Amino acid sequence: MARSSAASEREKVSITVYNQNFGLVREIRKVPLGDGRVELEFRDVSAHIQPETVHLRGVDAPAALSVLEQNYRYDLLTPEKLLEKHVGKRVKVYRYNETLGTEEQKEAEILSVQGGTVLRVDGEVTLGVGWRIAFPSVPDDLISKPTLVWQLASSRPEQRVEVTYLTGNLSWEADYVFVLDAKDRQGDLTGWVTLTNESGASFENAELKLVAGDVQRVRPPAPEVYDMLEMAVADDGAGRGFREESFFEYHLYTLERPTDLRDKEKKQVTLLEGHGVGVQKKHIFFGGDWYYRGRHGQITSNQKVGVYLDMQNTEKNRLGMPLPKGTVRVYKEDSSGARQLIGEDVIDHTPRDEEIRIKLGEAFDVVGERKQTHWKALGSCQSESAWEIQLRNHKDEPVRVDVFEPVGGDWEILESSHAYEREDARTFTFDVPVAARSRETITYRVRVRWC
Repeated sequence: MARSSAASEREKVSITVYNQNFGLVREIRKVPLGDGRVELEFRDVSAHIQPETVHLRGVDAPAALSVLEQNYRYDLLTPEKLLEKHVGKRVKVYRYNETLGTEEQKEAEILSVQGGTVLRVDGEVTLGVGWRIAFPSVPDDLISKPTLVWQLASSRPEQRVEVTYLTGNLSWEADYVFVLDAKDRQGDLTGWVTLTNESGASFENAELKLVAGDVQRVRPPAPEVYDMLEMAVADDGAGRGFREESFFEYHLYTLERPTDLRDKEKKQVTLLEGHGVGVQKKHIFFGGDWYYRGRHGQITSNQKVGVYLDMQNTEKNRLGMPLPKGTVRVYKEDSSGARQLIGEDVIDHTPRDEEIRIKLGEAFDVVGERKQTHWKALGSCQSESAWEIQLRNHKDEPVRVDVFEPVGGDWEILESSHAYEREDARTFTFDVPVAARSRETITYRVRVRWC
């Protein structure tokens, strides 16, 4: 006895999407099974389902339903497959007769479909060009959509069943918009969740959950490539948003209302908002640890001074919430009041009470220059060198520049024109104020042993 179930019979569907391009689907459907052994075709599942992760159970009376066998049918109906299944069989073919102005019908045998269709018509072998082929039926082993098929032993005529499985091509990512104020001291942060469904299935009125974190998974074989249609974009920001909670070693975000997640669709939902978030703008000039192992003149590999925003993810700073990894785009209004993009960067998963650093780009009017003024080898892996760093500020306002000097190995500052801080075992830094339209010069001598 065969039974079938389609998406229209769903009573409930919940989707948990991970930001590693996979998701967990859980469906409950009410299906007529009957008593005894029955075959159930479970249709409208994801085209990127992982069959080995499928689990079926009875909801109302689990003991009244036993799974004897499970199959995943994915031999999909296509023109090529339909031709292949009819090789050696007779079909009807039609061709338009221009002289008579009518379509003539003949019977033909399909001989081959390799590289093109070859037919036998009226005892002659001909190519299928110009012929319209009509098939008597669709072979039983071809299906229009991927389908799960179970052989079940049922002792109840009707049963609510729960099916869960993992699928690929469901993903989400966080995107943030930060609008900086005129004084570069604070701004408003808005976080968006962008969901992408390319799974081959649509889920209507679904409960949606998102998991933020790096979940360990065994790498599966490379999936088949499917042709993708153009994706629609749905802005679903209105109404209730996400509720956040800790979940194991990750964070779980639950949308507090049902939503539709259609195949070939992007959907955006508001994740969070923070107003009046304080930031600190920093200019940073980075060096390199290879400078100290040889003789150089002026170092030209890095003359750019980077511009960064530092943000404290704390309640005091009007945030204090777990921030999923994603892209932060920073905007600022120009003199006409129009917002302009001033930089974007990617942040990692950031717990509450941690600092976020966003790189906006390279400063135009603040320039750094690094020059080696002395170098002496003290052995095969030890040197003494002297350096001059010039910082030039062409702005009409003062700036502070943090100079980071990664050294590597054992090092000792022998003399320095400015106070320095030991940042860590291999880095020292200078915090240098530079007046408007002026320059500041740092000099230091260092001894380094790297082996």
